[in-house]
Amino acid sequence: MISSRTAAMLALGLLASATAQAEDWKLAKDEDGIQVYLSEVQGSKYKAYRGVTTIASDMATLRAAQEDVDGSCAWIHACAEQRLLKHEGAETWIYTRFDMPWPVTSRDSVLHVVTEEGADGSLLRKLDGQPQYLPEKPDNVRVASLQGYWNLVPKGEGKVEVTYQVHTEPGGSVPSWLANSFVVDAPFKTLEQLRAKVEKR
Repeated sequence: MISSRTAAMLALGLLASATAQAEDWKLAKDEDGIQVYLSEVQGSKYKAYRGVTTIASDMATLRAAQEDVDGSCAWIHACAEQRLLKHEGAETWIYTRFDMPWPVTSRDSVLHVVTEEGADGSLLRKLDGQPQYLPEKPDNVRVASLQGYWNLVPKGEGKVEVTYQVHTEPGGSVPSWLANSFVVDAPFKTLEQLRAKVEKR
């Protein structure tokens, strides 16, 4: 059995690996209790995004919402389809298709999700894109790479701090106006819709 200190160090190590490429985070939006930060990523023309909010819920409810793979598509921004491909212990493989505004082609991705439970009751879900896991479909552009995480930290009094961070290379051609709006909309709307789902229960 590992100590609380060791568990905390392992969690910090995972967070560090997920954010290693991101540089200085700058606040891009602060509205309705949700903060969105953006960061340049060396070697990429696409910014990393981080959304942070506090949700009036318990860990079990939030975890259930995230582990409902099909149902979570309803609150993930731009999600058109999502399904479970494989589940082994703390590891999950998920297929997701995203609708993009015309004339941009829809994107799809395969995520490998590894869940780590902290000694303090926190939950870290590390996201790693695996574009070669499934053959590409002719009607979609496969997301070339994706790195990120969900971090859920209980704050007491029925509240959980939720952080959602991602950097992606969407593949193909994406207009700058869409890329710039997506990195703000994706974390903000995802957290807003997740919060609305779990708080109304």
